[in-house]
Amino acid sequence: MKPLHGIKLYLALLHHPVRSKDGSTIASAITSIDLHDIARAARTYGVSGFYVVTPLADQQAFAQKIIGHWTDGAGAVYNPDRSRALALIRIRESLNQVTTEIGRQEDLPVRVVATSAADSPNQTGYPELSQALAKQDAVWVLALGTAWGLTAEFMDEADFRLAPISTGSGYNHLSVRSAAAIMLDRLLGREF
Repeated sequence: MKPLHGIKLYLALLHHPVRSKDGSTIASAITSIDLHDIARAARTYGVSGFYVVTPLADQQAFAQKIIGHWTDGAGAVYNPDRSRALALIRIRESLNQVTTEIGRQEDLPVRVVATSAADSPNQTGYPELSQALAKQDAVWVLALGTAWGLTAEFMDEADFRLAPISTGSGYNHLSVRSAAAIMLDRLLGREF
């Protein structure tokens, strides 16, 4: 798919390494609604690809069954628009696999941007990241965490930390699919 404005941006929905409610590192379950809604937002905003990351074989099979229904099965005939969106999804065991694959495909440095609902030191705002994306001198992976978010170790290893979505309401507990759509709009959407 040709990216909008020439920007090479990928999404990675991580189900590992993420945190449980008590803060321990876990692998979370895939939900079909996340696959559908994030893929549709990714296709709408011209994202180059959407990776779902889990080391769990049963979760990989579950995701592949959903994707196959909408890209090769009856769903592809029933709803071609949904088929085009879910065709963006690739299942991988780790983010390292994702960045290695993208680096080979694109022949550019790969930059990982970690996301969180919490403020953190050295975070990058949306205008600054949007300007960095526009330079087109790297390929970008926007890493989204499931469960209670990406682990602290993952956040520390990322190239950038994106500022959380803030509305001033004092409440910030969006679903990952809603957060993904808002982030894409803030980074790639047109201003009116």
